[in-house]
Amino acid sequence: MTTLKIDIVSDIACPWCAIGYARLSRAMEELEGEMDFDIEWHAFELNPDKSGQGQPIIEALSQKYGRSPEEMEAAQADMIRIATELGLNFGKMQERYTHNTFDGHRLVKWAGEQGRQTDMKMALFDAYFGHAENIADHDVLIRCVESTGLDGNDAREVLESGQYGEAVREDETRWQNAGVSAVPAFILNGKYMIPGAQEPDTLVQALRKVAAA
Repeated sequence: MTTLKIDIVSDIACPWCAIGYARLSRAMEELEGEMDFDIEWHAFELNPDKSGQGQPIIEALSQKYGRSPEEMEAAQADMIRIATELGLNFGKMQERYTHNTFDGHRLVKWAGEQGRQTDMKMALFDAYFGHAENIADHDVLIRCVESTGLDGNDAREVLESGQYGEAVREDETRWQNAGVSAVPAFILNGKYMIPGAQEPDTLVQALRKVAAA
């Protein structure tokens, strides 16, 4: 059976990244028995600034895109509807604050060495969009780790020691140099990029096409 390598460049703070993976999951379910998948997550920071306590998300998005808070709330409500239909918890999406995700990305790298990378990513998505938690806070990150069945004490050691920081920076640089400027981005077999959160049917067609190449 063909195994397709899928590198996913994303940020924990990106709602379309969570939606994009949920759609990819549906596509992979449809292709079960037809091909296998090797998934690897890669870091991207929408908000690389580590200073401050964060900003209310609606306010931050209004300033970033030059749109009214009402317009941003409507756009967010549309994403909540899409996410809910996919089984994601986006219950507190509009209550969240902007937060840096660098330490979360370090833990995703660490979890990957233990075969729990996707579990870690999903836990972080749930904490941020489902519970509006501060995903820069180490206690929040440790709770996410423990929810995956990994050891919280080991994770705290990673966070306090700065481990995987260089790996995250190298990851970010590599994919930016490869042309990834927005997320999510799905790179198939290291050659073909699918940008954005495409619909499951579109992904099924793309995966089949690449697998047959």
